[in-house]
Amino acid sequence: MNQINNMKNTIYSLFLLLLSILPAHASGDKPTIKSLLKELDRTISMKADFHKQREHEIDSIRKLAHATPSPEEKYHLYSSLYGIYLHYQADSALHYLEKRKALLPSLQNPQYENDLWIARAEVLGIMGLYNEVAAQLEQVRRDQLDNQTLLYYYYTCRTYYGWIADYTRTDERHKYIEKTNAYRDSILSLTTNQLDHSVVLADKMIVDGQADKAIELINKELEGLDNQESLVYLLYNLSQAYAQKGDTEKQIYYLAQTAIADLKAAKREYISLQKLALLMFEKGDIERAYKYLSCSMEDAVACNARLRSVEVTEFFPIVDKVYKLKIEKEKQISRTLLISVSFLSFLLLVTIIYLYRQMKKLSLMRKAVSASNEQLQEINKELSQASKIKEEYIALYLNQCVIYLDKLDTYRRSLAKLAMASKLDDLFKTIKSEQFIRDERKNFYNEFDKSFLKLFPHFIKSFNDLMTEEGKLSPKSGEILSTELRIFALIRLGINDSSNIAHFLGYSLATVYSYRSKVRSKALDKDKFEELVATL
Repeated sequence: MNQINNMKNTIYSLFLLLLSILPAHASGDKPTIKSLLKELDRTISMKADFHKQREHEIDSIRKLAHATPSPEEKYHLYSSLYGIYLHYQADSALHYLEKRKALLPSLQNPQYENDLWIARAEVLGIMGLYNEVAAQLEQVRRDQLDNQTLLYYYYTCRTYYGWIADYTRTDERHKYIEKTNAYRDSILSLTTNQLDHSVVLADKMIVDGQADKAIELINKELEGLDNQESLVYLLYNLSQAYAQKGDTEKQIYYLAQTAIADLKAAKREYISLQKLALLMFEKGDIERAYKYLSCSMEDAVACNARLRSVEVTEFFPIVDKVYKLKIEKEKQISRTLLISVSFLSFLLLVTIIYLYRQMKKLSLMRKAVSASNEQLQEINKELSQASKIKEEYIALYLNQCVIYLDKLDTYRRSLAKLAMASKLDDLFKTIKSEQFIRDERKNFYNEFDKSFLKLFPHFIKSFNDLMTEEGKLSPKSGEILSTELRIFALIRLGINDSSNIAHFLGYSLATVYSYRSKVRSKALDKDKFEELVATL
């Protein structure tokens, strides 16, 4: 008994889990079709998780059945396993029917035998073995059935003839429809539960073309409904009622909720998802139609639900063909886009290379312009310096000319005084004396040296940088520039000719040659020495 209680607790926990994952309609929310389809897509992607939960439930009950010594408890546990497997894996459901049958001799309950015949017909109907279903139902002794078992029998017969009607494409289909309706009426006459009665009655109203009445009845039952299994049937009936009214949007709305509930309950034998797939196909949502039909076919095959497999395979090739054409078209578009992007990328690469080369040329041109600007700046600097030199020396020249004119006039007057005073000896003595010339030349060189160092204040240091240690020159005490420095100062000013230098300094040409050679011999770079001096 404890094991049965444990089993009930396990089933109750899983039932609470099922309540938490049923569609939002159950809690009064009104999701949109878009959100429902997204939820359905997520549910399909999580299908394996729901199957794991179902396997866990099966494993728990199987362990209880294996552990219990009581045939009665074992029989009921096998019945539970049959119910779980019925819409999940029909072969396994049939297997546990055989286990229940094996327990009959020890139970001595004739009601169980009738129940087994009905259950066998039920599962064989799901498997599509309709000839065997009829044979199983004929074995049932209706006079021995209580009301609950008889109701089970009517449900099975109604389902069986409904499947036969769906499967039949001949004129006999009408006969099976009449039998289906007859058994539906029998169910209505025997059903005492109000909710179950309303579910079947709504189905009858839809068949009779009373869709509005069915919708009104179902909406009334949905108010405050807490029976989740009946909710799924009501939602499906709502979808069928709106299908009869031609309201495709609401049909999709309720089929989506039914499909979500079926998948979350780990069912593999269902009709809602494949009907929804056909509606998606008609609306042009090929991808969803293909996904839903693929899921339906996969589950039908796994459950061994033959009728569902046949229903899917009738329409699946059409959807599959359109889906593959869609995929091929998308691939073609992708290829076209890829080629276009590749071509544009090539053009972009060519443009980048062209721009890079142009920028490189521009960079070289900028460098050339920059170099030219630097050269122009140097030239301007040299011209400015040359202009400054010219201005300095022109001013010096003019100033010296004026000074010499004044000195010559003073000298002339002194000679005139001597002549007027008849001091002829003093006059001749003065005329013969060279002191005046020496003093003036000395003054001239001093002025020249001052002016030169004013223009080139670092000349002496820069000059000595070109010399070896023993060749470095410096003015003597009382001098501004030495004779050697003065010679090269003239070279810096552009006077290179030795005869001009000799004339300027009052030296012989040989003396100037000697000075230049002597200094050059002590330079660091003898060959380019005077060229370097000219740039100091």
